Amino acid sequence: MAEQINPAVKALTVLIPGFLLSFSFDVLTPLLFLLFLQVYVLFFSGIARKRWLLLFPPFLIAAAGFAWMAMLYTSSNFAGGDVLFSVFHLDVTSGSLVVGISLALRSLCFVSLSLLFVLTTDPTRLMLSLMQQAKLPPKITYGILAGYRFVPLFRHEFRILRQAQRVRGVTRVRGWKGRLLQVKRCAVPLLANAIRRAERTANAMESKGFTGSGERTHFHPMRVTGRDWRFFGLINGMLLVVFGLSYYFGYLRIFGIQVGG
Repeated sequence: MAEQINPAVKALTVLIPGFLLSFSFDVLTPLLFLLFLQVYVLFFSGIARKRWLLLFPPFLIAAAGFAWMAMLYTSSNFAGGDVLFSVFHLDVTSGSLVVGISLALRSLCFVSLSLLFVLTTDPTRLMLSLMQQAKLPPKITYGILAGYRFVPLFRHEFRILRQAQRVRGVTRVRGWKGRLLQVKRCAVPLLANAIRRAERTANAMESKGFTGSGERTHFHPMRVTGRDWRFFGLINGMLLVVFGLSYYFGYLRIFGIQVGG
């Protein structure tokens, strides 16, 4: 299950394919890797299939938009080949078609990797892992955690503030001017409360020794185990296999340059 993987290792695992795929301009490489990611997510990641099928399809529309724009405005260095059709005096060639489809598939790979990380990673465990494995200073990690915990408090305070204004007879004015006025009425007290809470949190962290100096002990130690490295090897090893297959069959294109075959 991906939820049990060390978050720091998981972040490194999804960043490497995202970086390497950005150099591939062919169709086969991102297509094969996308198929692998879908199989892994649906059957082995621990993410509910219904949840994935609700979150992932909307990105297909965005990917189609990326492909369409890339086909119409492909650089002349990549837009070689025969002209397939024209749209508003813009020629779509076989080269630009490949670039557009490749961009769409790569974007879907990036989305799959990002959703895999976000849906299986607890923010608290991520910060603890970054502090213990990536050596991020404690004052930064705990400061980020404190800010993350403030988000629902701000939402609650905003709701209370609106109710208090309604009790005092402050009516809601319609239109964009009314919304702007409402934001102005709520912004000042929310900002004042945020400053007071941030000051109290900073004082509390300083009194507890969160100054970023010296070694610290941890109540929840985060360790890197063999299971984490197996996850790392599976994702990135499959990426190498995909690159190898594309090279063997002559489809691999790095920045539009044909490699292998």
